[in-house]
Amino acid sequence: MRRHELTDSEWELLAPLIPRAVTGRPRVEDRKIINGMVYKIRTGISWRDLPPRYGPWKTVYTRFRRYALDGVFTRALQQIQAQADTAGDIDWLVQIDSTVVRAHQHAAGTGRKGGTTTRTNRNDHALGRSRGGLTTKIHLACDGKGRPLAILLTPGQRHDSICARPLLERIRVPRIGPGRPRCKPDQVVADKAYSSRGFRAYLRQRGIAHVIPEKTDQRRHRHNRGRHGGRPPGFDQEIYRRRNMIERCFNRLKGFRGIATRYEKTATSYEAAVTLASFLLWARSV
Repeated sequence: MRRHELTDSEWELLAPLIPRAVTGRPRVEDRKIINGMVYKIRTGISWRDLPPRYGPWKTVYTRFRRYALDGVFTRALQQIQAQADTAGDIDWLVQIDSTVVRAHQHAAGTGRKGGTTTRTNRNDHALGRSRGGLTTKIHLACDGKGRPLAILLTPGQRHDSICARPLLERIRVPRIGPGRPRCKPDQVVADKAYSSRGFRAYLRQRGIAHVIPEKTDQRRHRHNRGRHGGRPPGFDQEIYRRRNMIERCFNRLKGFRGIATRYEKTATSYEAAVTLASFLLWARSV
């Protein structure tokens, strides 16, 4: 095993979920191709610059796009989450947050033929315009041990509170055996960006406890209304201190240079890369 390649235990977890070709000529070994994908995401190099030991670069790229469109890495992530949940290894104190990723100039050419990029195309591929250029925001929900449970990509300027509900609805941990997938956290921890009456009402409606600090202007507005302002939301300082786990999760994800800077043109490919990196984080923790 070389640097930036799958260990034997990681490959044992991923191998059963790789689609097999029933007919056709023999293809390049699956493990070699997956190692090429991991190497590319780890180092952030161009697909054309992959070392020859992983086979033709176009084969690796074509297989990656096929797996991204088929949701292979998403199923792999759900499978390893299901195994951890069966073993009681998931801490359902869920934390949510987001991080902004700069899009490289190679990722900015998505659009119509000729390389032109319209506002609609940028939004479709989770690219947003800001002062620093094109950016993508990764919204993440992780468990109490700092392992990704759900991922959502949006343009970089999208506000966190808008994406909180769709992010939580992406949590879906299947059961091994009968039973519906688990979608409901025990408790949600988030920072002030998620402090809105609508989101708190949504969590109460689902019966999810939450620890979210109240914004200063919201507190002042409530005080100004007197007894009509309602009671202050509950806040547990000790539980809130555990929110650093999601920051650690982002730190580990951005250890992959292909995640820290977005080189993929389409949102599907970039989300597949983030999902594969998330799978590796899980594989190294179970």
